[in-house]
Amino acid sequence: MENVAVFTPIYINYGKHLNIGKNVFINFDCTFLTLGGITIEDDVLIGPKVSLITENHPLEPQHRKGLIGKSILIKRNAWIGANATILPGITIGENAVIAAGAVVSKDVPDNVVVGGVPAKIIKTIES
Repeated sequence: MENVAVFTPIYINYGKHLNIGKNVFINFDCTFLTLGGITIEDDVLIGPKVSLITENHPLEPQHRKGLIGKSILIKRNAWIGANATILPGITIGENAVIAAGAVVSKDVPDNVVVGGVPAKIIKTIES
């Protein structure tokens, strides 16, 4: 992990399933549930109190005590705002911005800003 800054505290349950690129900044009080795997590419900014959740339970009551893991991929130069939650199986696109407090339940394309609950595209980022 080259040039990675992490402000503590940070909560991670399975560190071996976490891959972090270069020049990544992770602010304080984040929670990463990594059983499904998390990849954070280069130049990503992660605000305080962000939750990256790769684990879920089946909906069927008879199977609910089990766990399902689905990976999260955060692509290069993305910015995840304070208190955002990224749910299992999500890809955050290159240069994308996740607004503070957003709950991301669908993949986010490159070069957009998303926000809200559930998160929706607010605008396109011009380069």
